[in-house]
Amino acid sequence: MRKTVATVTTAGLALALAACSGQASDTAASPAPGGSSSAAAPAAKTLEGVSLEVAAKWTGSEQTNFQTVLKAFEDKTGAKVTYASTGEDTGAYLGPRLEGKNPPDIAILPQPGLVKQYSDQKALKPLTAEVLKQIDDNYTPYWKELGSADGQAYGVLVKAAHKSLIWYRDKAFQDAGTQPPTTWDELVKTAQAVADSGTPPFSLCGASGWTLTDLFENVYLSSAGPDNYTKLSKHEIPWTDPSVTTALEKIGQLVGKKEFLLGGSSGALQTDFPTCVTQVYGQDKSAMVIEADFVGTTAEESGAKLGEEAKYFPFPKAGDTEPVVLGGDVAVVMKDSKGAMALMEFLASKEGGEIWAKLPGYLSSNRNVSPDNYPSELTKKLAQTIISAGDAVRYDMSDLAPSAFGGTDGKGEWKLLQDFVRDPSKIKDIQEKLEAEAKKAWK
Repeated sequence: MRKTVATVTTAGLALALAACSGQASDTAASPAPGGSSSAAAPAAKTLEGVSLEVAAKWTGSEQTNFQTVLKAFEDKTGAKVTYASTGEDTGAYLGPRLEGKNPPDIAILPQPGLVKQYSDQKALKPLTAEVLKQIDDNYTPYWKELGSADGQAYGVLVKAAHKSLIWYRDKAFQDAGTQPPTTWDELVKTAQAVADSGTPPFSLCGASGWTLTDLFENVYLSSAGPDNYTKLSKHEIPWTDPSVTTALEKIGQLVGKKEFLLGGSSGALQTDFPTCVTQVYGQDKSAMVIEADFVGTTAEESGAKLGEEAKYFPFPKAGDTEPVVLGGDVAVVMKDSKGAMALMEFLASKEGGEIWAKLPGYLSSNRNVSPDNYPSELTKKLAQTIISAGDAVRYDMSDLAPSAFGGTDGKGEWKLLQDFVRDPSKIKDIQEKLEAEAKKAWK
């Protein structure tokens, strides 16, 4: 899905973003207890004559950068690694290969929910003790659980996208005499100030339903807390729960005011991503767009200078938790081979993460990859927020759900949140419909 677009795809894109946000420190991460995470993985030149295939959806600069990481593994171990692009529909690519009993050694999945799907198909190989050690040393328990199914660990989150940002046009804020907010109440006041100055505050990407799930997830994580977020993502609490009511009420403070949305609710629901970004940058029709770090690429393509006209602030707290929601890609093993597990061990290690972090367009959830490794101020700051959030970081909830509920255009959560934008007064009705759809998806 488009919602797992990579962080920044042009070299040096974020160098100008040093002035964008002063919210995060560039302090390096502390190593995990015991210091074992710094060990190289795997041992040198142990895989001479071994050939591996890795399949992922990346193309262009993303593919080039990943192949740089694979080359480092080849130089270290003697293995030969071939890359295959799955295209955007990873399932359509892997399906025939699995049926033909010729899967790639490693597949990189764009949704953690696919780990469970392929596990149920007996298509995945459990991770070895060596890979698990790297995961335990370098990741919080949440990320291990994310790559697991039925208590068995299969995957490693190897690449992340930061989804807890709001981008703004600096001149619009200057004209309104306002500053970036840090709390939800301040965000509402900022939006009102911008509206009063004659500019619609938000260009909402409502035609792309996944952007509305991102908005909900940030508000819900902050207002309901990490534990409830995890429960709702597994449908362990119903969508009729009061915590969902609170989150929707808060979102209604923004989408319920016609003057807050460019084109009103009707216009918002006809605006897709990335059109919502170009309406802020380039067309100067609105002041803010709520979306992930990859907005920076479209803003630059629209002619905005990053760090000057195009700036961002962390998603404001709507409760006690400062929200950090990530998207990302999970590597899994589909062939039971020594070489495949060795590559997984390398990708999960501090060493592998640091090689990748030095390249543009990458963020890691590995807590021992210091932000100092990143090539730009933007990625340094975003990496630090991931580390600082610790156990409170959560993965994109809709990508954890069955696709019929959380990942299908015109159905489930995407459609019902669009219905909510159309009429925010019907919170109870929307919750009941969300719960009905969730029951069908999780049965």
